[in-house]
Formats: sequence, C-alpha cells, structure tokens
Amino acid sequence: MKPLNFVLVGVGGQGILLASDILCHVGVAVGYDVKKTDVHGMAQRGGSVISHVRMADRVAAPVVPLGAADFLLAFEKLEACRWVSYLGGAGVAVVNDEAIPTLALAAPRRGIPYPDDSSLIQLLRSRARQLAMMPAGRLALELGNARVTNLVLLGALSHFLDIPIPVWQAVIEERVPARFRELNRRAFEAGRSAGIVSLRGQGPSGTMD
Repeated sequence: MKPLNFVLVGVGGQGILLASDILCHVGVAVGYDVKKTDVHGMAQRGGSVISHVRMADRVAAPVVPLGAADFLLAFEKLEACRWVSYLGGAGVAVVNDEAIPTLALAAPRRGIPYPDDSSLIQLLRSRARQLAMMPAGRLALELGNARVTNLVLLGALSHFLDIPIPVWQAVIEERVPARFRELNRRAFEAGRSAGIVSLRGQGPSGTMD
C-alpha cells in the first residue's frame, strides 16, 4: 500500500490527539502498519501541540522527517505555518482558518502581533501542492459545539485519501462516547461537504524509510 505521512498541529484543547487517534485506527482498519507519536507538554495550557502519524506496509519509526509529510492537518493557521517545514513539496495542507494564539504569543509583555492572513497564506502556498483553508471552527459552532472542529477537519482530509467512508464512520462511532456520536458524524460530513482549493502540481508519491 502507498505509504502516508501525516502531521497534525494546533493549540492545546482543540482535540488534536483524538483526531490523530481516529486517523491511526482508520489506517489499521484498512490494513496499514501504523505508528504515532505526540508532543503535547503544554497541551493543557494553550501551548503548541504536534502529532505525527505514519502508515505503510511496515513502519519502523513514528516521527515524520522534515519535508516528508504528505499531509499537514492544522487546527490553527499560525501553527500551520510554524510546522509547514514538515510538508513535502507535493503535500497537501488542510488548515482551519482560525486564529487561536498560543499562550507564548498572547503574553502581553511580548508584544508580538499575530501575522496577517496574506502572509500566512503566501507561506502555506509556497510549500503545499494543495491548500484547503477550512472554516472548520465556524462549521463546528453551527453544529452547536466548537469541540467537533477536529471531526470537521478529518472530514476534509478524507477527500484526499482512498479510504471508504464507512471505515471512517465505523472508527468514529467506536472512538467517541455514544452521546456524541451523531454530532461527530455530522461534523465529519460537514467537513467533507466544504470546498477544496487546488493550487499546483501532482500528488505525493514514494516510499517510507
């Protein structure tokens, strides 16, 4: 099977670890060997969070090398730019078009302004073959709960993967509490229904070391 590298990034409390967990189980369900590792020491304090997920016939190491990610799934647009160096030249970036500064950036004593959208998008376009800027946070709020932003983004990501939708649905049903299953199902479908913007070139290819 085609090897796949994913990097998921954002701010603590956005549900990144649940999203990477669902992605891992989807990979296992279709027969991949899957490895995952997370860096989230500040996750409970509004800090930066990054999760690596690798899928292949055999995966030896869980960390995605710089410049080797096929997909960057970003829950916050500045965090997308912070970690965009992981994305390969043929990679795809799916980005929540939402500004949620980390505590380090938001600290008043630092006086660091949040970058403007044009500079953020220019950087992302310079590295991504395709860029999907998703109003994921707004879509989640329209469903009644901002916490399902992660499922909206997974729904958008699913457009780029040759994995049957019933597999995603089964894993989501398994991994979320029963009382939230319908909400999460609707969030996933909202993400799939959102528009995708193609930028340049062809899709990722190659093997995994």
